[in-house]
Amino acid sequence: MIRKLLRKVFKRPQNERHEPALIPVARHGIRREQLSPAARKVCSVLQEKGYKAFVVGGAVRDLLIGHPPKDYDVATSATPEEVRASFRRSRIIGRRFKIVHVMSGPETIEVSTFRAGQDAESADTDEHGRVLRDNVYGNQEEDATRRDFTVNALYYDPSTETIVDYHHGVADIQHKTLRMIGDPRTRYREDPVRMLRAVRLGAKLGLTIDPAARNPIREMGVLLENVPAARLFDEMLKLLFSGYAVKCLKQLREEGLHHGLLPLLDVILEQPMGERFVWLSLENTDERVRQDKSVSPGFLFATLLWHEVLTAWERRKAAGEHAQPALFEAMDEVLDAQAGKLAITRRIVGDIKDIWALQPRFDKRAGKTPYRLIEQPRYRAGWDFLRLRAQAGEIPMEIVDWWDRFAHAGHDEREALIRQAPAESAPAAAKKRRRKRRKPAGAANAAPAGETMPGSESA
Repeated sequence: MIRKLLRKVFKRPQNERHEPALIPVARHGIRREQLSPAARKVCSVLQEKGYKAFVVGGAVRDLLIGHPPKDYDVATSATPEEVRASFRRSRIIGRRFKIVHVMSGPETIEVSTFRAGQDAESADTDEHGRVLRDNVYGNQEEDATRRDFTVNALYYDPSTETIVDYHHGVADIQHKTLRMIGDPRTRYREDPVRMLRAVRLGAKLGLTIDPAARNPIREMGVLLENVPAARLFDEMLKLLFSGYAVKCLKQLREEGLHHGLLPLLDVILEQPMGERFVWLSLENTDERVRQDKSVSPGFLFATLLWHEVLTAWERRKAAGEHAQPALFEAMDEVLDAQAGKLAITRRIVGDIKDIWALQPRFDKRAGKTPYRLIEQPRYRAGWDFLRLRAQAGEIPMEIVDWWDRFAHAGHDEREALIRQAPAESAPAAAKKRRRKRRKPAGAANAAPAGETMPGSESA
């Protein structure tokens, strides 16, 4: 009650305005042609209908830093229903934040209505202060104030090429500082995921987290336990595919955001055997993202969980189980154990299993097996995984090189490679299957044709 009273006493009057800085193109250097055609079109259509509309947030920030934006968001004075009525190919989505997806060619522009700030007593929150719904609409200044970091509260008007800056975000970018808008503790209670976002943006953009925003993270990390698993998983995916995953994860460890708070981070950092393997995988992923190459969540999660599978597999084989069934049982055991912690989708689980299941088959380099293996749809992902295992010292690099030569060789060279392959590479299971078939029980004592044995039905 006392805190609510203090908020009301010291709350800024409604009629008090905070005039933004209007930064011309001569100072910031962003031309409208640098934006995607879809983003320009959405702003133009809304402005023609009498609404305010700006490209906002990460796209403006990235353009100022010199990074090509991966997507574009638009903020507008139009309500979601008005935006939906303005574009034929659009749909309203979301419950906590109601937004509109506007489709234009291959692009999807996310359009949000200016939102008002909410008092703690009026906001729809849980018992920990996390905001559950935020669909109270307001003006542009209020919208800027409710955004998380100053570098994300920048509004670019394509028609005038002007940046509207309410919280000195452009100056913070120039000073390489990531600063929270408002009181960091309050903002983290509203949405604990902001702690992860602070670390990710700081690492990705080369910004130093302002001490006022960084200091509470270790103390308030426990609030992440109240975030839905699916949302936490999505945020961790953004972090892992930011191109700076290694730097982000080391920073998260420094902030103490593991040991139960982030299950995925526990999987990465608490590796008893495969630490080198995991970090090689993360470095490889970072390199691919920076080179704008494709990356696969299934491949990455296959590497993160592989040594848990290896441990379970070896334990089952030591108990006398056959190798292939033991592998599939180990795979299910590990994935089932993680299911309650990580919201891994069914599609990603399928990709993970495909990559793991191929690994024993690379040991078999005799007969027709190599020909069948290179025709598998997941062969390339499986081979990349095999190479990573060799780089980590788990298996000889000779096996990886052999398969690379075999995949790119002609028929005669492939036959020569098979003849040169070590004899022990022949599939043990195939050898077992060649054993002579047993005669039916009692066949050794069978009576000659035409005779009957005592006790038979014919006797």
